[in-house]
Amino acid sequence: MRRALDRGLHIVCALCALAAVSLLAGIVVTILGRGLPVIDWSFLFSATGETAGSGGVLFQLLGTLLLLFTTLVVSAPLALGWALAQTVFSPGPLWQRGLRRLLYALNTVPSILFGIFGLIVFVKYLGWGKSWLAGGILLAMMILPTITVAWVERIEALPAKYGRAAAGLGLSRGQIVRSVILPQTWGGGLSGALLGLARAAGETAPILFTAAVFSGATLPTGVRESPVLALPYHIFVLAQDSFDPATGGHLWGSAFVLLATVLGLSLIALPWRLGLAEEATHG
Repeated sequence: MRRALDRGLHIVCALCALAAVSLLAGIVVTILGRGLPVIDWSFLFSATGETAGSGGVLFQLLGTLLLLFTTLVVSAPLALGWALAQTVFSPGPLWQRGLRRLLYALNTVPSILFGIFGLIVFVKYLGWGKSWLAGGILLAMMILPTITVAWVERIEALPAKYGRAAAGLGLSRGQIVRSVILPQTWGGGLSGALLGLARAAGETAPILFTAAVFSGATLPTGVRESPVLALPYHIFVLAQDSFDPATGGHLWGSAFVLLATVLGLSLIALPWRLGLAEEATHG
């Protein structure tokens, strides 16, 4: 009976995995089939025209990359500090559990709430208006758990003998972090950052209220009232006019560029994740 239940559970899990992979494959194939014919040099390297569905996505792509770069710059130091506070500099198990629960709680916050928070704090209270910096900060808050968990797992997987050997040489905890932990764990943080950026690249709600506009912006020159064009928001607006044949090609082409960006970040992170998994297996 127990063997039959185990086999049944394996079959159900396999079917669920197959359904998820099939759904993903269907989405990717659809975007490729409809978006790839639209892609050319003019589409990638020209600005959007005056009418919806005309021109290219140059500034949408540049705006998305700017948001991702800002997200990385803001989130990486915070994730490293959180990971070290939870592992190396933790005063005890209670502190570790508290930080871990806070991290998981942050990961469960819906993206729309981040957008509303940014609208209240950055747009209204600080008076920034729509700003690329506000969008980058909010996206950094969203992916902070992803990067932190990856870094914590890598630090905890580090053999304890490394730390004991460094302490035996008289190194302080700060020196151990700089000389032992960071060189051995930066790959885990990088892979977590790339996976987090892959998620952030497709988020619409946080930048909808704080950073993105559909047209009329190029590259920002300041912080206040400095919105950007971004692929997720661009696709969101075009999707509302998806029944208009004039916007159909532009919509699918934009979706293809965004998908390529997300898949590119995920594929770059994959070798790091596989390498870390192999180290953990043989370590």
